[in-house]
Amino acid sequence: MSDIVISVKNLTKRFGDFIAVNNISFDVEKGEIFGFLGANGAGKTTAMRMLCGLSRPTSGGGTVAGCSIMGEGEKIKRHIGYMSQRFSLYNDLTVWENIRLYATVYGLSLRQIDERGKAMLSRLSFLDERNTLVGSLPLGWKQKLAFAIATIHEPEVVFLDEPTGGVDPITRRQFWELIYETAAGGTTIFVTTHYMDEAEYCHRVSIMVDGEVHALDTPAQLKQQYAADTMDEVFRILARSAQRGG
Repeated sequence: MSDIVISVKNLTKRFGDFIAVNNISFDVEKGEIFGFLGANGAGKTTAMRMLCGLSRPTSGGGTVAGCSIMGEGEKIKRHIGYMSQRFSLYNDLTVWENIRLYATVYGLSLRQIDERGKAMLSRLSFLDERNTLVGSLPLGWKQKLAFAIATIHEPEVVFLDEPTGGVDPITRRQFWELIYETAAGGTTIFVTTHYMDEAEYCHRVSIMVDGEVHALDTPAQLKQQYAADTMDEVFRILARSAQRGG
């Protein structure tokens, strides 16, 4: 077994009488692509915010990259990358200006920015777009650039919150090739998605229902357990038991 990079034990988050996340536990290994699935309202976004150090748990606890999610939120932020569907690249800055800005925020030196930035552009075949305004790039290119920037500081964990929303299937496949390449280098990928075909690409998948983890295993094992041909079928079977939504 590889090193455990994310460890969650009895993690719970309440908002008044509402239990958004209810006593969930799981571990994620170094270099693993871990799918974190659930319908709207299932609690996955709340759970991810706690893991990213953005929200303090009501009870339970855990660690991300060796940092406690109970009191070391600022430390966690230095060890992770984050990207969402609503990625925060600046459209009125060039590709290189975005790289330089975020790399500076992540604490990279000028030499590191130059070396890693050039290597990133080469890997993405973006060298000719160095001085292009991000706002003029196709959506798929923006997504790949946002992912690359989220990993430029070589974080131990990258959290991807529905990163491929709104892009075409070919671009989604290319994006997942970047994910595989990054995971192969030892970075842990924690990803939420509404595309169940993408769940098939994950090493393991967790499915939340009403704030609780109702299933956690490899896609192959989950399909066997629920006598399903696809992860979409597995998800639908589990989602039928949901009492809340939204």
